Amino acid sequence: MHSVLVVGAGPVGLVMAAELARHGVPCRIIDALPQPSPYCRALGVTTRTLEVWEDMGILRDTMDAGIWISGRRVTIAGRPAQTYREDLSQFPYAHTSLSIPQPLTESILTRHLASFGISVERGVTLTSLTQDDKTVCVRLESADGKTEETQFRYVVGCDGAHSFVRQAAGIDFEGEMMPFEFMLGDVQMDWQLPRGYAFQSIQPATHAAPEFFVAIPLPEPNRYRVSMLAPTDSTPDRAGTDHGIQSERAAPGLELLQAKADQLVGEPIRLSDLRWSSIFRISMRLARSYQAGRVFLAGDAAHIHPPTGGQGMNTGIQDAYNLAWKLALVLRGKSPMSLLESYTMERRQEAENVIERSVRASMNTGAAGFKTDKLADTQLTVSYRHSPWVEPVSDANWSSALQPGDRAPDCPGLRRQGVGYPFRLFDVLRGTAHVLLLNLPEPTQGSLDDLHALAARLRDEFGEDLGLYLRIVVISPQAEGISYFPQITWVYDPDGSFAPTYSSPNESSWLIRPDGYISWCGTGLNNNHLFFYLQKLFATH
Repeated sequence: MHSVLVVGAGPVGLVMAAELARHGVPCRIIDALPQPSPYCRALGVTTRTLEVWEDMGILRDTMDAGIWISGRRVTIAGRPAQTYREDLSQFPYAHTSLSIPQPLTESILTRHLASFGISVERGVTLTSLTQDDKTVCVRLESADGKTEETQFRYVVGCDGAHSFVRQAAGIDFEGEMMPFEFMLGDVQMDWQLPRGYAFQSIQPATHAAPEFFVAIPLPEPNRYRVSMLAPTDSTPDRAGTDHGIQSERAAPGLELLQAKADQLVGEPIRLSDLRWSSIFRISMRLARSYQAGRVFLAGDAAHIHPPTGGQGMNTGIQDAYNLAWKLALVLRGKSPMSLLESYTMERRQEAENVIERSVRASMNTGAAGFKTDKLADTQLTVSYRHSPWVEPVSDANWSSALQPGDRAPDCPGLRRQGVGYPFRLFDVLRGTAHVLLLNLPEPTQGSLDDLHALAARLRDEFGEDLGLYLRIVVISPQAEGISYFPQITWVYDPDGSFAPTYSSPNESSWLIRPDGYISWCGTGLNNNHLFFYLQKLFATH
């Protein structure tokens, strides 16, 4: 019996299945569509999602297929356009986002999933779902009418805003519909905007959503996805190709999109070669819980909101990234089932934040005094400090601004004995295990003895196979002592980049989760509070 059924093979479902496989958990993934959708529902990839894809091993493929959003040209209320470039040079990726059409994203993820021996079962629909304390019973129906009744230990619904999984699990989807509609189109544009730049033209309104025209570049030269408010007093012609995003009205034709561009862009521009278009309405809805027993929700099945800021797909991908390692530890008998409760606790609050930001931006962008939070839109500032599954610092001597629940930052310039080139901390953290990161700014015989004692105590308390789930990494100014510490990764930091990045000039310990967040930290090496936390994390009864 497969352990997990993933329902839905969009980007979120594909990441969910691939991450389960990378963590050693067999799964099946189904999708009702006989073929992947050719339409570009999602486009922008945030900086945090790029970090996720780096850990997964697909970053190079996605960067090669996409185009960097290197700047924005913005005009508000008809004033001369201003050009902006966001500087994220303090983070691993210097631009705010990568533009890659959803079909390309899905193609890359599908190939990645196939490397684990898993393929999407297409034309397969989930028609029934019930559960008890041990299993989830489902009925699957294929396109040729054949049915299959089978069982899984868990089901994850990544099946979109109209999720059958959510309805079958009895999870409320609370919220309301926005009072206006949007238009999308995939078009060729003839104008002078530099390649890789996005364009925004905004006409603020009083007590109403602003009129806007937004063009996001696609990898194909001179091709853009454009979005704008849909008219309320006319029926669009049927010249477009329906994109299928909750669309009830006929798709807009090129003439209507061109008219909006003429009204809002403020410079001559010609739209042509319309490949698809859509009118759609967006709701702001949030599942009351992301879990009902052995059933979980991720992506649009759990949260939907306006597309402002390009947060939807990225939030869903990070849902999957958060849940996969937890399911794997539970299914492999290393962690208690109560760990799974942290999924809703951590990810639902972030969805609340995204909904609030995107609704506020949709209604106020261009208004006097309103500024969007571009750093928040990168999703690098997401923190789980509120989660009961990260341990607050109890050490009065702790001086770092970083706290459990925060994203573990990267730092460059690390070296390792026998390796000719420097590397990054993320290179060390990459993988499926927790990492116990130990900072030794001035190694002494006493600290080396403490390190020996820590390694021995971990083996005694958690068994010889703990290395599959927890790796020890030591950072010091030089590589001395490496030959005396088997199964411990010893890196040195000749440029001193770690201490300022982590605000940690003294001996300190950091437990980093597989999803790159700090779950515990403290001073010293052999810290009893660390063992209390590990006993909670790796307890199985």
